[in-house]
Amino acid sequence: MLKTHSCGELRLENIGEEVTLAGWVNRSRDMGGVIFIDLRDRNGKTQVVVNSGDVPQSFELAQQVRSEYVLQVKGTVQKRPEGLDNPKLETGEIEVMVSEVNVLNPAKTPPFLIDRDEVVDESLRLKYRYLDLRRERMQRNLIIRHKAIKFIRDYLDERDFLEIETPILFKSTPEGARDYLVPSRVHPGKFYALPQSPQQLKQLLMVGGYERYFQIARCFRDEDLRADRQPEFTQLDMEMSFVERDDILDLIEGLVLGMVEHTSLVPAASDSIPRLSYAEAMARFGTDRPDIRYGLELVDLSDIAGASAFKVFTSNVAAGHPVKAICVPGCGDYSRKQIDELEKIAKDNGAKGLAWMALNPDSGEMRGFITKFFTVEQLIALTERLDAKPGDLLLFASDKKNVVAAVLGALRDEFGYRLGYKDKKELAFTWVIDFPLFEEDMEEGHWAPSHHMFTAPKREHIDLLDSDPGQVLSEQYDLVCNGYEVAGGSIRIHERPLQRKIMELIGFSIEEAKDQFGHMLEAFEYGAPPHGGIAPGIDRLVALMAGEPNIREVMAFPKTAQATDLMSDSPSFVAERQLNDLHIKLAEPQKK
Repeated sequence: MLKTHSCGELRLENIGEEVTLAGWVNRSRDMGGVIFIDLRDRNGKTQVVVNSGDVPQSFELAQQVRSEYVLQVKGTVQKRPEGLDNPKLETGEIEVMVSEVNVLNPAKTPPFLIDRDEVVDESLRLKYRYLDLRRERMQRNLIIRHKAIKFIRDYLDERDFLEIETPILFKSTPEGARDYLVPSRVHPGKFYALPQSPQQLKQLLMVGGYERYFQIARCFRDEDLRADRQPEFTQLDMEMSFVERDDILDLIEGLVLGMVEHTSLVPAASDSIPRLSYAEAMARFGTDRPDIRYGLELVDLSDIAGASAFKVFTSNVAAGHPVKAICVPGCGDYSRKQIDELEKIAKDNGAKGLAWMALNPDSGEMRGFITKFFTVEQLIALTERLDAKPGDLLLFASDKKNVVAAVLGALRDEFGYRLGYKDKKELAFTWVIDFPLFEEDMEEGHWAPSHHMFTAPKREHIDLLDSDPGQVLSEQYDLVCNGYEVAGGSIRIHERPLQRKIMELIGFSIEEAKDQFGHMLEAFEYGAPPHGGIAPGIDRLVALMAGEPNIREVMAFPKTAQATDLMSDSPSFVAERQLNDLHIKLAEPQKK
């Protein structure tokens, strides 16, 4: 080894020892006759001292080094002079008096500062990702990721799980997003697909009798990106046989809360995870992934508003549509311009407009266009139902149930940011259970699965598949944290007749089902056990535990929002001979 200790290892008990350190120059300070160098590696920093009187040749060499030079230094550990300790460093009580300096590699001036956490354009960081990875913040994040994955492996191993790898090259099947396709050279015209998840394979492992499976799985989806999406990502993939829903929820609750306790920079809000039904989550928060760190809950006012003189409300209530509102504290002085901003958010989420009232902060009197359509008694009833105080802003929505939820859910989310509620440094987990089996509206004459086609309906709802599929609830469950879905799973269908019925309801012919899922349907005829699973997203969980807003901050080599790698300049063109080997001819893309 080129070093005897790491740069974050030495303490007072090492005083007097001869040591060798190697790392990068974090910072160098020439004080005239004495040079102080902060030497850095993954484990920390150590101050090394080069004295011109003691080691003139090493001093001359040290005068030439700059930030990010790679050095090896030899010397003796000594206590820092009285009053010169650095409490910000774990090695801040000692320093190394250098006897020899060796430059292992010089370095160009980096395009951004590495020795401090300052704002750098993300495209520049991604272009020079190998330099960005040297920064303390990135190294901290990837260490948290490592510790989280190690905790997962240890936790599941202690509970009799087997880690089993599944193929990366598999069959293209419809799973919600576009597949990344891989052409086959030896089978011209045919393609593999990169897995969107190992969903079918883990179910087949249950048929194979393994009972408790997991893997740290790489997944690929060709879809539009945003902050919590990447074309390739990592999930903890799990499946268990002979279990019911609560068995899986209890296991994951212990895993997640234990992982947070051992690795997270942000604490959990509670030592248990509450459970909300899908219907309750939508009714209270307007979303199936609620951020429960704050209130601003949706309140049903249909009985009061339906008796008012405001025709929009009365006609909607008569048609069976709700009137709901949220009460936003301290925003009753919003200007017309600010209200217009909120109305745009409402319209972007399906509303035709935005009704509002504001309470005067001094008198408590109401203002707003719709107030004239309510009696004094009705206004008092509204404020009591909403627990509104002087200075508060009331925002209303009335339409189909799903539109009302989308509008007020988006406004609630917006005020979570505006009022700083989302800055609360805690991880507020919740389970969302009892999802509908199908989406609310049919598509092209058939139903669309709410989760995926292998999700089991509740046993007591199976008869409704023939009479009223839209009312069927499923055994789907999602784990949500701070407004993000961090895990999704379900009890699976394990009987071929039921799986065939679901496929028919979502529009698959017998021929299509056999062509795309014949291997699954046939496997179910050979004694498939009852089973279920879940897939927590490791990237999102680690980002939340590290206090990062974007999963790119906890991935070593992520893509941009346009799915490009700025460091390697990919995707890129390939040689024509490679295309010929694959029997592929490119066509010019059609202009939009």
